[in-house]
Amino acid sequence: MPILYNTGDWFTLGHGNTYRKIELYNMEWPETDLENMIVCAAPYGGPMAVVKDFTKFVKVTGSTKPVIRIFTASGHLISSINWNSGNLLAMGWSECEELICVQDDGLVLIYDMFGVYQHTFSMGQEAKDTKVIDAKIFPSGSGTGVAVMTTNFRVFLVNSVKEPKNRQLPEMPKSIADPNCWDIVTEERNTFALVSRDREIFKLHQGDSVCMLQNISMQSDYKFFATMAVSFNQRDIALYTNTGHIWMGSSNLKTKYCEFDTGRSERPKQLAWCVDVENSRQADALIVTYSSLLLVIGISGDSNVYTYDPAIFLIPEMDCVRVLTNSCHEMIQKVPKCVTNIFAINSQESSSFLFEAHKKFREKSHQSDEYLCLIKDTLEQAVAECVEAAGYEFDPETQKSLIRAAYFGKAFCACHNPDSYNLMCRILRVLNSIRHPKVGIPLTYRQFNHLKPNVILDRLVFRKHYALAIQIAKHLKLPESRILEHWALHKVIYDKNDEDVARKIAEKFRNPIALGVSFCTIAKKAQEIGRTKLAIMLLDQEPKASARVPLLLKLGENKKALLSATHSGDTDLVYMVLLQLKETTQLADFQMTVRSFQMAQNLFKKYCQQYNVSALKDIFTQEDDFASQAEFTLREGFAEMAGLETALSITANAYKKAHREIEAELCEEGRKLIKQQKVFSEKYSTSFYGLSVHETIKQLLTLGDLKTAEKFRNEYKVPDKRYWWLRIQVLSDNYQWDELEKFAKIKKSPIGYEPFVEMCIKQKNTDEARKYLLKCREDRKVKWYIRAGLSKEAALAAFDLKDLQSLYIIHMNASKTNDRQLINTVENYINQLSPKK
Repeated sequence: MPILYNTGDWFTLGHGNTYRKIELYNMEWPETDLENMIVCAAPYGGPMAVVKDFTKFVKVTGSTKPVIRIFTASGHLISSINWNSGNLLAMGWSECEELICVQDDGLVLIYDMFGVYQHTFSMGQEAKDTKVIDAKIFPSGSGTGVAVMTTNFRVFLVNSVKEPKNRQLPEMPKSIADPNCWDIVTEERNTFALVSRDREIFKLHQGDSVCMLQNISMQSDYKFFATMAVSFNQRDIALYTNTGHIWMGSSNLKTKYCEFDTGRSERPKQLAWCVDVENSRQADALIVTYSSLLLVIGISGDSNVYTYDPAIFLIPEMDCVRVLTNSCHEMIQKVPKCVTNIFAINSQESSSFLFEAHKKFREKSHQSDEYLCLIKDTLEQAVAECVEAAGYEFDPETQKSLIRAAYFGKAFCACHNPDSYNLMCRILRVLNSIRHPKVGIPLTYRQFNHLKPNVILDRLVFRKHYALAIQIAKHLKLPESRILEHWALHKVIYDKNDEDVARKIAEKFRNPIALGVSFCTIAKKAQEIGRTKLAIMLLDQEPKASARVPLLLKLGENKKALLSATHSGDTDLVYMVLLQLKETTQLADFQMTVRSFQMAQNLFKKYCQQYNVSALKDIFTQEDDFASQAEFTLREGFAEMAGLETALSITANAYKKAHREIEAELCEEGRKLIKQQKVFSEKYSTSFYGLSVHETIKQLLTLGDLKTAEKFRNEYKVPDKRYWWLRIQVLSDNYQWDELEKFAKIKKSPIGYEPFVEMCIKQKNTDEARKYLLKCREDRKVKWYIRAGLSKEAALAAFDLKDLQSLYIIHMNASKTNDRQLINTVENYINQLSPKK
């Protein structure tokens, strides 16, 4: 079983600390001799940058300029960078998988994995002037940082390459000795440098004014520290002395784990901590490499040795260390406890018994039931351990065996929740697909959970593994929008056939709203790189007018923008297009464009009516819209009464041109009225402006000019009934009762005599009202007697008309005033008219 399930490469360092070596890839790169190379690999299974080590004297063929080649973890070439800049000093990778290159003049150049230049920043003028002798790329709380040491041994750093702010760390005390080694440590959001000089170690803390000397308790004899290494989690440090002794402890140098004598005098190639796979805050082993030897040292002092062909490179990870050689790519990792429980020799754990039970079941052995009986109380835990262990395995056959064992076990669990099982099956499919040599991202299960699926999808997309990314997104039930958009952007940049690109993108974006993708995003990129035709073709597919219209305007497609806006029915969008066109196009072109769209034309007229009246007038003139011209002129005339007569004349002519004869005639009459009112105003020294025909006659009657009023009312064909009303109203308002009586006797009133009574009552003249009440219709007299307050006459008239209802009203009014005589009279009338029983 150990050989079958990859336990042959397990080894133990101290009690309970089991480690294993797993082969990831047989390297597929072309003949590459790493012995004379510098290798810099990104964490989390990222790309690797390889460049010749020019500090070594080797025969060079071809150009002497460095060529940085970037490979996948499986050895497939991604890109090459012909280095034409300054003296390359150090390389590293950012958290976004960007290659960071530091020169000896303090310039930091950043490229993506495809060798595309991104940006540059400087580590400061002093670094440029004095030159840099070493550089470190390190993880920080702000992302990825860069630190440099100059020839005068000053340290400068930036905490984020995205927002580089250069800071100088405190200087070390002056000495004739040079620093031997140094490294950067990050504690949460604090960063400091540890610099070794002879037997001393100085802590250069960001923000401090002076450095601090650190005390190291070391029993072994040594002269200086040759090299040091900080763990991936920044919590541990290893110091390698000139005598081959190693001090291992916490990165604050306060806790010592152990001292170890390697027994070797040569300087090691590399040191790297192996962090615990289950506890990222703990590192239990240090890996040291020499030219052809790899030494694994536990913090308990135990060790294990592997021999290799020359050229070994270590790549620290959050839960393991990857080992890269010319021919293979391996991983050294502390074996997770769940895996140990299952595969350790003579393991008595329930998960191991479950695994054996499934194995016996497949062999059709009765022993399967015996194993299950042993673990019936802990079967749930055994299933969970088998599922978890499958996640930590790299070999697909081992994964299958563990998953099948878990599936077998959960069938005997009464209330097992299958969610964790189903999720692990999904994750394993994803991990196996991205670990494939063609993809070359050897992520562990813990790294997968740390990065999250969205980050992994982004990395696949950036590597242009679009089909795989979409399949993974579907498998994990994640949105595909970012993948599709990145694919479309790549098509826009690199595929030169506009029709073909537009067709392919339209096929993929069949339902853009449901997919959460936007044609506008792609069209904007096409516009940025000068592919205007393609941008327009893509915008034709965009369903959202609010997104489509602004970009059409930017592309100069004014008519299309206006058409889209009007079809959307969004008035705000139409106004946006109109106002932008008004600002950016010639007036004549603007007007011609707007005239083609009725909705836009109407909205622009409405806008002009509020904010630009002169433009509205121009529109009416250009369109020969005589009716609108007439209305516009009329409004202007009413706004300024002094010019109303002229405005009415112009309005009348406009209405005639519009074949609106009635309106034209009314305007002519209005102009004629204004002209006459001017004459009246001058004649009587009182204003007639703005009065209607009715009010003008009333004003003339009030002034006593009956002759002119009569003539005026005949001219405007004012009916007799209205004229009589006016005469009655004016005479009563002026208390001309005699004249009112004379007027009533001229001829029979066309409006009856009730208006006479009403005006008299209004002026509180009951005596005059009596005169005209006698002439009113009999059936109306009672009402007017009551309104005039003539209750006795009202009662008598009601009695004569046998109007009991009116008598009751009169009786109620009399009761309110307590008029006993009237009450008795009314009651007598009521009794006489009431039917006798």
